[in-house]
Amino acid sequence: MSTRPCSRIACQAPAVATMTFVYADSMAVLGPLSTAPEPHGYDLCLRHSERTSAPKGWQVVRHKIMGDLFGDVSA
Repeated sequence: MSTRPCSRIACQAPAVATMTFVYADSMAVLGPLSTAPEPHGYDLCLRHSERTSAPKGWQVVRHKIMGDLFGDVSA
């Protein structure tokens, strides 16, 4: 099985999470890597998934993946 790389420019680390956006709710949702590439999602490696943030006025919802990777679900 081949892995997908991180969506961040110049990062070739394997993706472990997928971030999608709910524009109507000003929300970014970060969860487990999707089973197939999503055209409107961003696959992120561990480093970028831990460091990602949302624009001012938006909230980030982080779902647990691979055990306790992101800690508690927070908004």
